[in-house]
This record gives sequence, C-alpha cells and structure tokens, in this order.
Amino acid sequence: MAELKTKKTEASVEDFLSTVTDEGTRKDCFEIVKIMKQATKAGPKMWGSSIVGFGTQHLKYASGRELDWMVIGFSPRKQNLTLYIPGSLGICRPS
Repeated sequence: MAELKTKKTEASVEDFLSTVTDEGTRKDCFEIVKIMKQATKAGPKMWGSSIVGFGTQHLKYASGRELDWMVIGFSPRKQNLTLYIPGSLGICRPS
C-alpha cells in the first residue's frame, strides 16, 4: 500500500497563514482557526504543506488500511477556502 503523503508536521501554522496574500482571506483563516480550535478543543497543526488540521483520529477502512487523520481542517487555496469536515462529526443529522 502506498504511504500517505499528507501527514501532521511541526511546521508553524501562524507562519503558513501569514503567507496568504489576500488580506481578507488571511483574516478569515485566523478566524477559522479560532472557531475550529474552540469546536475541537485541539490546537491547530499543519498537515502536509497547506492544510491546517485540528485533533487526530485513527481511521480503519474495511480494506484493512489504517491511518491517522485530522478531525477537522481547512486549507486556503488560490480560489477558495477548502474545509475538511468529515461526515462522522454528526453536525447534520436527519430528523
């Protein structure tokens, strides 16, 4: 099995977000950090070179593949902010 490329690193989240060139997007990123930190009770960590993630969960697929992944995260892409919100959070439940 191929090794997962996106892993948690020790790179600085603040340094990374400070490189976001659009001022509005940069401000939004720091607000998202506050919201996600409060929601997860976990500090932000860099995952790979461009994803800010919060918390860690161990996933095991039916195929037997296992990996550690963020609970929730985001990435400031060129065109848009991308949110990584797994369906297992239970935020939206059918009534």
